[in-house]
Amino acid sequence: MPRELRNIAQGKTHHCFSRCLRMMDLMKSSHVRRYFIEAIKMAQEKYTFELVAAEPVGNHIHLILRTLEDEETVSRIMQYIKSRIAEKYNRATGNKGPFWNERFGSSVIEESDNPEQYLLWLLWYIGYNPVRKGLARDPRQTTISFINVYLDEKYEAPVKITRHVFFTRLGETFEQCVKAFLLYEEAYLKRLAIYF
Repeated sequence: MPRELRNIAQGKTHHCFSRCLRMMDLMKSSHVRRYFIEAIKMAQEKYTFELVAAEPVGNHIHLILRTLEDEETVSRIMQYIKSRIAEKYNRATGNKGPFWNERFGSSVIEESDNPEQYLLWLLWYIGYNPVRKGLARDPRQTTISFINVYLDEKYEAPVKITRHVFFTRLGETFEQCVKAFLLYEEAYLKRLAIYF
């Protein structure tokens, strides 16, 4: 049975994720997290797209990116990033063969029932992913700490993060946007507490 075609809708926001081979915790290594950052920077130099969030988490990665009309597709961008990480890892370790478990998964944010709420919730979900896995104490102190771009107007992440328009619509000033965005964190933490 042929696999389903990926939705590569241009000019849309894509939540992408990919797992390491055999669910190994390859992303726990500081070297591999550095390869992740380097691969994203290389992709940002090669292609035109907006990176909304990115985080390596133990055995997988999350990226939220928005493609632009008449530019590269989400498939091309993700293929490039994943290939660069695998190449760097194999070169450093002397390994050969795959680094990733399967092709990456993705969903189009704008095609959800409530795109704005979904994205703002998803940012906290991804931000807290390393915390839930015991890799960090706070999403503000992770490998990329992309969440700080949404909390501190002057914060510079190790890769270029573009604040999504759904965030900038939360208020007339940056401070108002942050205040409204923090309500999503509060709601996320309340929901998380139910499960733990």
